[in-house]
Amino acid sequence: MMTLKEMREKTKDELLAEIKSRKDELLRLRFRKVTDVIENPSVVREIRKNIARLKTVLRNQEIKALVAGENKDEKRQVAQKK
Repeated sequence: MMTLKEMREKTKDELLAEIKSRKDELLRLRFRKVTDVIENPSVVREIRKNIARLKTVLRNQEIKALVAGENKDEKRQVAQKK
């Protein structure tokens, strides 16, 4: 499991790749849960929480970029959605 500090140090692409990896792992565990017995069922909950943490860090990075004015196009898109 990654610490929050390690998550914050990752780039957007690395976070997206990690989210995809965790979702794939969650899918495999769900199939195993139906067909077999999982040794530690709390792993499913922990993976879901990690996905949520990764998404939160990703969103925080997006907001920081918007506030800093790095992506003016994204600012326009957010303003248009409202």
